[in-house]
Amino acid sequence: MTKRIGIIGSGRFGEALVQSLAAQGAEVVLMDTDRRKIQELSDYVAKAIEGDATNIHALEEAGFAACDIVVVAIGENIEGSVMATVNCKDLGVRTVVAKASTEVHGRVLRRVGADVVIFPNRDRAQRLARSLLTTSQVDLFDVADGLYAAEIPAPEALDGRTLAEADVRRAYGVTVLAVRRLDDADPAAPRRLIIPKAETAIRGDDRLLVVGTSEQIDAFAQA
Repeated sequence: MTKRIGIIGSGRFGEALVQSLAAQGAEVVLMDTDRRKIQELSDYVAKAIEGDATNIHALEEAGFAACDIVVVAIGENIEGSVMATVNCKDLGVRTVVAKASTEVHGRVLRRVGADVVIFPNRDRAQRLARSLLTTSQVDLFDVADGLYAAEIPAPEALDGRTLAEADVRRAYGVTVLAVRRLDDADPAAPRRLIIPKAETAIRGDDRLLVVGTSEQIDAFAQA
């Protein structure tokens, strides 16, 4: 099923992202206050709207609530990017990726609900487009071109087995970097971080931090 991806802002990063997504066949909804940019990019997207993303009603009318992912690619307008992020989460968008210009800006975006905060350049836009369009149901974060890290629930195929028994690296091509495990004494406490060894047995309620290609991670998550 084609993913519906909303883009707010069409500066250099937003424009590069729109073009990369369009080249890969994504259904893109674009919003910007700049009529000229909207007209320039209208051929690349399913829907291009001149509008103000700080107005939640404008986003709702444009169909952003139906997007699988929204990328807030607003540049230096920190207040605008924060308000757009808040509005998208209030509309129920599952995953909001927000562009930050500084570390402080990034912390504010996380505080108001951004699921992923990025500090991008043009190359990052192309890599982000690939990660947004992965068929995986997990959140991927690019480590290098074509290589991703993700935190996933422990696959059923590993429940009760050690990493050596499952031969994870050979069978799936991924590397398990860490295991986040519930505290048996207090399940409500933060998960313990375990750096696994070959003999580490995986539990069904573990969460695994893995590295691999998007296809490898997708296959492993469904094992």
